[in-house]
Amino acid sequence: MSIALDRLLDWYQNLSPASVDRVSEFYTKDAYFKDPFNEFKSREDIRQTYLHMFRTLDNPRFFIEKTATEGRQSFAIWHMEFSLNGKCMRIRGCSHFEFNADGLVQSHRDYWDAAEEFYEKLPVLGMVLRVIKRRVKTPTTQG
Repeated sequence: MSIALDRLLDWYQNLSPASVDRVSEFYTKDAYFKDPFNEFKSREDIRQTYLHMFRTLDNPRFFIEKTATEGRQSFAIWHMEFSLNGKCMRIRGCSHFEFNADGLVQSHRDYWDAAEEFYEKLPVLGMVLRVIKRRVKTPTTQG
């Protein structure tokens, strides 16, 4: 499956509004997808999610840092960079992919902390979340 993973991750690292329609080369028609904001079982919904990403974020790009594959399952550690309202942002995460026998993704689950990686960076909501985080943080000898 490493060939299928390599092809998929190359697509992600070069993803653009023009290449989103190639999703059918990588995902089954009823592929399951879950991230902190979405959950569905449809290749078309995956396509729409990425089109929405390009409509709402400026210059989103994925960068793959490490991968691991065992059988039909693969993990990729990544970060995504983009601008939102003129502010450069970065989200760090990990994806778990399950491939079918034809090398197509049948399940894709993204793991990343929406609060730390996104919400805390927003002006008003971020301030509230940082205050809450400080209040519930366990005191340690390191501060």
